[in-house]
Amino acid sequence: MPYLTSTRAGTASTGVRTGFGVPGLAHPLVAPDEWAGLGCPGTPLHWVVLNVADGPGAHPDPRCLEAAGRLRNAGVRVLGHLDAAHGARSLGEQVSDAHRYLDWYQVDGFLLDHCPSDRAALPEVRRTVSTLRASRDDAHIVLGHGAHPYPGYAENADQLVTFSGSWADYRWSQAAEWSADYPPDRFCHFVHGVPRGHLEEALRIARWQGAATIWFTDRTDCGGRTDPWETMPGYWDEIVSRVGTGVSE
Repeated sequence: MPYLTSTRAGTASTGVRTGFGVPGLAHPLVAPDEWAGLGCPGTPLHWVVLNVADGPGAHPDPRCLEAAGRLRNAGVRVLGHLDAAHGARSLGEQVSDAHRYLDWYQVDGFLLDHCPSDRAALPEVRRTVSTLRASRDDAHIVLGHGAHPYPGYAENADQLVTFSGSWADYRWSQAAEWSADYPPDRFCHFVHGVPRGHLEEALRIARWQGAATIWFTDRTDCGGRTDPWETMPGYWDEIVSRVGTGVSE
């Protein structure tokens, strides 16, 4: 199988614990049970992204403040969603959004979604990350490329999203050779349309490709018409029991 590459043969036994990165549930008003369920003891959460209204919104949202506060009080890292728009958004726009996230929701870092992946854009992304870290020294920065970027990006963030897409593509995907030089906790995989019967295979792919932060769901994007990350997987209890402890079907 393509994912069983020699460059990743040792990652399954590194001791790095697999956990969830939640890329963007719907607003707490629309999905209150989903947000409440994230705080259950034993759920192996690495972080949860807060996306109020394609960003922080125009003013503080009390429901989002409550949801983010509940998670942070439980020791879960909350990240603000910033849209890099594949390099089309200016540094000023992204930093303005970041400051509102920090002022209103006390976020622990940021997911730069739709982050550029090419070498030419690296200096500007590096500048953005440096500015975000100046706003909060310990900010956790995740670059949402969705595919393996130019290797230099790995030196400018805490984590990279190196796969974001469908199960049909994921099961035949391969890790870039350069990623073998980094530990699994540096990489994230988001996969939609994963059938319940293929969960173990999906987890095995993540282990072999060296991605410790995952989000697998049976929801689909309906050909690009819907956001598959807005709702919880239909098999949430099962995948939590497979990945972590404390929750079973």
